[in-house]
Amino acid sequence: MKEWNEVPFAGLLVESRDGEWGKGKPEVGHSEAVVIRGTDFSGVNNPSQNLPHRWIKNHLIERKKLRPGDIVFEIAGGTSTQSTGRSALLRPGFFDRNAPLPAICASFSRHLRLDTSRFSPEFVYYLLQSLHRSGYMGVFHIQHTGVARFQYSSFKKHTVLNIPELPAQRKIAAILTAYDDLIEVNKCRIALLEKMAEELYREWFVRMRFPGHQNTRFVKGVPKGWVETQLGKIAKFTMGQSPKSEFYNESGDGLPFHQGVGTYGERFPNTVTYCSVDGRRASKGDILFSVRAPVGRLNIADREMIIGRGLAAIRHNEGKNVYLYYLLKTVFSQEDIIGNGAIFNSVGKDELSRFAVYGHPEVLIDQFEEVAGHIDNQIDCLIRSTRFLTKTRDLLLPRLISGKLSVEDLDIQFPPSMQKGMLETETQPESSHA
Repeated sequence: MKEWNEVPFAGLLVESRDGEWGKGKPEVGHSEAVVIRGTDFSGVNNPSQNLPHRWIKNHLIERKKLRPGDIVFEIAGGTSTQSTGRSALLRPGFFDRNAPLPAICASFSRHLRLDTSRFSPEFVYYLLQSLHRSGYMGVFHIQHTGVARFQYSSFKKHTVLNIPELPAQRKIAAILTAYDDLIEVNKCRIALLEKMAEELYREWFVRMRFPGHQNTRFVKGVPKGWVETQLGKIAKFTMGQSPKSEFYNESGDGLPFHQGVGTYGERFPNTVTYCSVDGRRASKGDILFSVRAPVGRLNIADREMIIGRGLAAIRHNEGKNVYLYYLLKTVFSQEDIIGNGAIFNSVGKDELSRFAVYGHPEVLIDQFEEVAGHIDNQIDCLIRSTRFLTKTRDLLLPRLISGKLSVEDLDIQFPPSMQKGMLETETQPESSHA
C-alpha cells in the first residue's frame, strides 16, 4: 500500500456554510428553493424522494446554493440511539431532477465543499459514513435540553484523517459507489412495482374498472354482489403485547421482537432486538399494522416474530394476504385516520374489527392475487438483493476506507454516476470560505 497522509479535516474544505429554512410561502425578495433536511439524507439521491420547497432570501440563495459534489452534514437532530453527524453526498442527478430550482440545506445542517483537485467528494463522503458508523461522531454529540447538537467547530479542529492520493481515493469510492448505484436502482424498481400493484388495486376495487366491469350490473354506483362488511369478518387479528424489557437482547436469543414502526423497513422490518421469552406472535406473511401513531403504517413479517403493543398482526381468513395488504394500504393511505375520518392516536382490536370495507367477489380477489402476487414476488427478490448488497458494502467500507484492502494495482472502471460527478466538480470554480 502506498503512503497515506494525515490531513486535518479543515484542510479538505474550500467552503462550509450553515443552512436556511426560510419561509413557507412566497415573499418579496425571496425565491423558491428545494431544502434538504436531516430526515431526507438517506434518500436524497432517490428519484422518488419528495423534498420540501421553501422561500429563501435571494442573497442567501446566491451564497448558499448547493452544487454537485457537495456534502450536506447534520449538526442538529439525532436520536437516543443515533448520534448527529450524518451526511449525504449530492450527485449530479439530484440537481437534474430538481432543476430549475436551486437547492440549499436546512438550518440544522451545513454544506461542505471540498478541494476537488486533491480530494474526491465520494471518498470523503464514505469516510464520514465510516466515522459515523464507528461511533466517532458520538464524541461530538451533545444533548442538554431540546434538540441534540453536533459540536462542528470542535470536530473540525480536532479531527485528522488518513487519506491516500487522489487516484486511490477515486478507486475506493468507485467500488463503494457501484454498490450504492445498484442499491438505488433496486429501490427505484421496488417503488415502481409497488406503485403498479397499488394502482391495480385502485383501478379494480376503487374506480371499479375490473375485468368484465363493462358487462356488470351496477346498483347505486356499486357492482351487484359487492356488499359492505367489516374488516373483522374477512381477517383475523393478533394484537401485540410487550414483554418486560429485561428479556430483550441484541445477541439473537429467542425470536425477533418488533415494538412498532421504529424498526420498519421498505416492506419487511429490520431486526435489531430479540426476545428470550414467548409472547404474542406474528407468523411469516402476516401484515404488521401500526396501532399507535402513526396508525395504519404497514410492513410484512418475513419470519415468525414477537410483536409489542405498537403493532397488530393481520391475516386474511382465506390466506389472500396480497389482496389484504393493498386493501389496507389503500384505505389507510391517510395515517392516523380510521372509520368515518376520525383521527386516532391509537386503535384497538374493536376499532379495527368494525372498520367498514367492501366484501369483493372471490373470483375477482383470486385474479388480483395472481397478478399482484407476481409483482410482490419481484419486490421481495429486489428487497433481499438490496439487503445483500447493503451488507456487502458495509463490510467493505471500513476495510477500504482504512487502506486494509489495497486498490492501487486494481484496474477499476468508474460508475457512470461518478464519471459525471468528476467532470462537473473539475470544471467548477473554487470557493474561498471554509
